[in-house]
Amino acid sequence: MAWCIFALDTGIRIWMCSRVVLRRLPAGVAWAWISLILFLPLVATILYLFFGEYRQATRRVLRLEKAKRVLAMMAAQHKQTGSRFEGEYADFSRAYELMIGLPAQGGNDIELLPNADRAFERLALDIDNAQRSIDLEFYIWSDGGRADLFGQSLVRAAGRGVKIRLLVDAIGSAGFIKGGMLKSLRAAAIDVVIALPPGFWRSLFARPDLRIHRKIIVIDGEIAYSGSMNLADPKFFKMDSGAGPWVDALARITGPAVAPLASVFLSDWCAETGLDFAAEVAAAPIKDIASKKTAAIQCLPSGPAVKHSEIEQALLMAVAEAQKLLVLTTPYFLPSEAMLYVLIAAARRGVQVTLIVPEKVDSHLTQLASRSFFEDLLEAGVEIYLFQKGLLHTKSVVVDGRFSLFGTLNLDPRSLRINFEVTQAIYDRGFTEDLLRLQRAYLENSVRYDLESFNSRSSREVWAADLARLVGPLL
Repeated sequence: MAWCIFALDTGIRIWMCSRVVLRRLPAGVAWAWISLILFLPLVATILYLFFGEYRQATRRVLRLEKAKRVLAMMAAQHKQTGSRFEGEYADFSRAYELMIGLPAQGGNDIELLPNADRAFERLALDIDNAQRSIDLEFYIWSDGGRADLFGQSLVRAAGRGVKIRLLVDAIGSAGFIKGGMLKSLRAAAIDVVIALPPGFWRSLFARPDLRIHRKIIVIDGEIAYSGSMNLADPKFFKMDSGAGPWVDALARITGPAVAPLASVFLSDWCAETGLDFAAEVAAAPIKDIASKKTAAIQCLPSGPAVKHSEIEQALLMAVAEAQKLLVLTTPYFLPSEAMLYVLIAAARRGVQVTLIVPEKVDSHLTQLASRSFFEDLLEAGVEIYLFQKGLLHTKSVVVDGRFSLFGTLNLDPRSLRINFEVTQAIYDRGFTEDLLRLQRAYLENSVRYDLESFNSRSSREVWAADLARLVGPLL
């Protein structure tokens, strides 16, 4: 009997470790799983089978693959009929296109809305002026304050005959799904779909923690919004977390770059509803109402990948491209080894590298793991600042004041490999300078974290941070 148990235990460990190795995961992620499997084989096997692989329901995968093929055809047509982006960083944009599939598109207007007040105010004007359609996709809708006022503006728009579709993540918007606003929206004939609903039986066929983390609004096929801001009023949202109000930014886009964002929304909508993606794209014409036409924008959607993460490669390229200045803001900082080393290398070759993160976040484990990376960065000359006026949630990268990445992507494994995200690569000095000014405003409300601060931690904090770092690749 003992030999049978020993053989079964050994077999489980070998089988599970082989399964991890064959997936060719990043070394840190693979070793984290292997260590867990070797020490706690039964628990680790259950955890891995539920959360270790990027499983999705077969029908959903087929729908997304079909959308991907249609998008590839649209991109090919754009190459033949549209003008190629030939400005600064043109080679960069072509590399992104090869990795992710969507080309950079010139002739856009883009406006940075630096806080929730400006964003809700601008959104209200555009919603009240909508004539035909409003499509929305959000990870979080949280009832209360201006989010309720926004919902009421959607109800008024629906009353004018505007077709409205809303896609919200089942976990991120759990409170909204149980609240009164959802009932009001559906009573107004607004089409609401709950994405990736959890459940035991569903989790047997699809990984239960795959999440749609995107924030997209498309109005009349003319105006698009994207950025870090959820449909939540920071005066009400998660105020009991101890991290303070969430600090976000949003971008308003007009021009050809509206089309890729509309297509990303439709790919997710069709994946959930089963509608035909090609037909939905054909029924949703895009109108160019840009006036200045100064910005080239490239949409970089990302999601679960089995062998590699194209969006992480895009980030690595941006960091490696910096010659003088690199400023990054992120609420959650858990870099891969590659990202850590490329940041260190940038600082050592003379680039002024600045990392701005919140002093407190809503996950104590993530905060502990994040701090464990600071010593290597500080020793290389990276400047680290802790934002003190709330949970800084803006996700942004500015390269040399001329090129920027802006969207929903955090610098952590979940965003880079598990969540469905959307990032905009923006080839426009005007927007990038506005974004850099916003980042510098964050610095004014931050304190610098130095080696003295790092070394002043108690031995308990050091041990806790180092232990948290070991599971960082799995967070």
